[in-house]
Amino acid sequence: MEVRVSMEDLEKERGAVMEEYRGNRNANGRMQDAHWILMMEGSKYAERLPIGLEKVIRTVSPETVKEFYRKWYHPQNMCVIAVGDFPDTQGVVDLIKAHFGHKFSAAVPPVMPYFPVPCHEEPRFSCFVESEAAGSAVMISCKMAVEELRTVKDYRDLLAESMFFHALNQRFFKLSRKKDPPYFSCSAAADVLVHPCKAYIMTSSCKEKGTIEALKSMLTEVARVRMHGFSEREITVVRALLMSEIESAYLERDQMQSTNLRDEYLQHFLRNEPVVGIEYEAQLHKTLLPYITASDVSRYSENFMTSHSCVIKIIEPHATAIVDDLKAVVLKINSLEKEGGISPWDDEYIPEEIVSTKPNPGSIMQQLEYSNIAATELVLSNGMRVCYKCTDFFDDQVLFTGFSYGGLSELPESDYFSCSMGPTIAGEIGVFGYRPSVLMDMLAGKRADVGTKLGAYMRTFSGDCSPSDLETALQLVYQLFTTNLEPGEEDVNIVMQMAEEAVRAQERDPYTAFANRVRELNYGNSYFFRPIRISDLRKVDPFKACQFFNNCFKDPSTFTVVIVGNIEPAIALPLILLYLGGIPRPLEHILSFHRDELKGLPFTFPSTIIREAVHSPMVEAQCLVQLCFPVELKNENMMEDAHLVGFLSKLLETKILQVLRFKHGQIYSVGVSVFLGGNKPSRVGNVRGDISINFSCDPDISSALVDLALAEILRLQDEGPSDDDVLSILEIEQRAHENGLQENFYWLDRILRSYQSRIYCGDVGASFQVQDEGRSKVRNSLRPSTAQLALQRILPFPCIKQYTVVILMPQASRWKRLKSFIRSGRKHYGRDAKFLAGIAGLAVLGLSLWRYSRSTLRS
Repeated sequence: MEVRVSMEDLEKERGAVMEEYRGNRNANGRMQDAHWILMMEGSKYAERLPIGLEKVIRTVSPETVKEFYRKWYHPQNMCVIAVGDFPDTQGVVDLIKAHFGHKFSAAVPPVMPYFPVPCHEEPRFSCFVESEAAGSAVMISCKMAVEELRTVKDYRDLLAESMFFHALNQRFFKLSRKKDPPYFSCSAAADVLVHPCKAYIMTSSCKEKGTIEALKSMLTEVARVRMHGFSEREITVVRALLMSEIESAYLERDQMQSTNLRDEYLQHFLRNEPVVGIEYEAQLHKTLLPYITASDVSRYSENFMTSHSCVIKIIEPHATAIVDDLKAVVLKINSLEKEGGISPWDDEYIPEEIVSTKPNPGSIMQQLEYSNIAATELVLSNGMRVCYKCTDFFDDQVLFTGFSYGGLSELPESDYFSCSMGPTIAGEIGVFGYRPSVLMDMLAGKRADVGTKLGAYMRTFSGDCSPSDLETALQLVYQLFTTNLEPGEEDVNIVMQMAEEAVRAQERDPYTAFANRVRELNYGNSYFFRPIRISDLRKVDPFKACQFFNNCFKDPSTFTVVIVGNIEPAIALPLILLYLGGIPRPLEHILSFHRDELKGLPFTFPSTIIREAVHSPMVEAQCLVQLCFPVELKNENMMEDAHLVGFLSKLLETKILQVLRFKHGQIYSVGVSVFLGGNKPSRVGNVRGDISINFSCDPDISSALVDLALAEILRLQDEGPSDDDVLSILEIEQRAHENGLQENFYWLDRILRSYQSRIYCGDVGASFQVQDEGRSKVRNSLRPSTAQLALQRILPFPCIKQYTVVILMPQASRWKRLKSFIRSGRKHYGRDAKFLAGIAGLAVLGLSLWRYSRSTLRS
């Protein structure tokens, strides 16, 4: 017996497991549990969810846990998987043998139980009302037996099934972008539920009172596929997409993440799935995909028959539909299908080329080499600055980001909400000159993705692609700058309807009031930090929003673009000159800002201690805590302190977790985050922000845990961390740094931050070097004493003199609050009969008035 389960160990872990259990008792958890129980009805899986019962978690004894371990934890039920860049593979094998080779199973180990999941011909229905739901939704699940993957034919069937879901999801996406769509989003997938059973699942999110229309559309679409099948063009698009995905995986086979390989072996152990290797898998794709027909793919729609162990469930924040409504939809669609009353799918016209007329290429006005970062900078004839770095970390990855100063922070409050909706409205219209549903087909089979963002001080576009699809990605950037968005009524109505549903969902979410109060306390009631309301949405001017978005991406001379990845300059440079250099420069500057002239966001952290509880109505008790301290980094120590804050946040996270979880056993996890994003990117001035500590816990002990966290931070300020604490943090940071040096995302971020750094003065290499030296200086000087001084200097000292604490607490029912009030009266005034009678009379009067007001509202 090599596991220690003492009463002390168990008590420490009990609180952590209870917090994990409590964390799943939110709206999403309740909805998932209810759907699972409905699907598994009639099987053992419906009777007990994996985490177990609250009563067991609270009362289980060490003896019971040990007995469970002795019964089931046998070597024959276990597997050791080791995947990594090992310098000595045999050494790893020897270690495994040394630690596990002498283990033996029991003479007669228990047989692993098998629990069947019964089939049912009649569909099951449920109308689930969840007051905290993010919105209305429909879920359709059809259960079937899991088929083993053993032969090439099995693999061909798996490919055809994958093609089915891709093609069906493309249709769902196009339907969600039509006039008066039946849902905001819809998708389908297959999922293995338990060992003997998998399910085909369709899920949609829709507007309030829209579940019946959504259900009707979902059932109609799979019936349409059963009747008419997919078109050859749809299958051609999906075939190209899957071929592109496998080609990318093949090209990056030598750079595959260890976790991906580990998961393949894990599925082999758990489900006996073969481990074929990416080389053979790519060969199978290339051999099989061309011969999988539209008819082969379409037949998988038979698995979505409502007579195939089907479960249909709708989720609504307020009940508007009943089970009979769902049954009526099923009968109607089945009848239409039987009578042939569902028309074929109508394909959209898809243009051949993204850029119909090639631009005139630009030229290079200046070229600089930065040897310390192995990057090249170009200034193009239209003023755009482009910096590229060639890497071989991933054979099939190219990343890029372009930024320009001046964003939403430069707008007056009267224009802010309208213009902040610009990217959302533009996304529906099509920022690249084509509607999203059309562009999706145009890009099928190409690994090219570009997105836009409008922030406080910057407007950016970013994307990723394969080297072979770099031209496509740069064409999208060209289209972004040359497309004029003109909002139509239909597009605007879809966007605003979705936005209003999102706001209403937030208002139902108990965490919204908590998050709003945190922002209000820490950053003031500034319009920039204030959550958007329905009244704000209804004042949005879509023409102003699109005009602002157009202006943000019009002037290439204000943009700096950074490209990192496996690019060949001889191939990439002509494309850069054609599509980036070919962007026309306007006669006059549009939204041209100098970084030192940008407006700051007004926010002031409270100068005193504030501790508040936000009481929010909840179905089940949840509690969230945010403890926050102001931070101010002085301009003269900016480079070192920016790195130092990162080290300190990891130190605080580690130490508070040790205290609250491993010492007191009351939380599951803790997060420490740093916010420094409210400062303009000026060369002068201090940087203000905050460090926040977040955890969830039992509501009854939340305030006590805050005090324990404060005490630990104060101890670190008074005594400093230990040598082991500092060494651990340095090791974590070094490991992350070393891994980052082998990743394109890391280099893209570092070069971007060098351009955006307040010390940047035209030499990105020098800016990068200063930041690198700042990191090295912090690492070399970090000791318990220097960490202690930094905690005193960067946080308020002592920390207990200035902070905010906001605690999300469940709002007690009116009856509970009344009983609490009565108990309070007893405590302070004794058993004075006249007083208690008065309290009771007021209570009856109050309840009567409340009931009357509710009945008046309903009528």
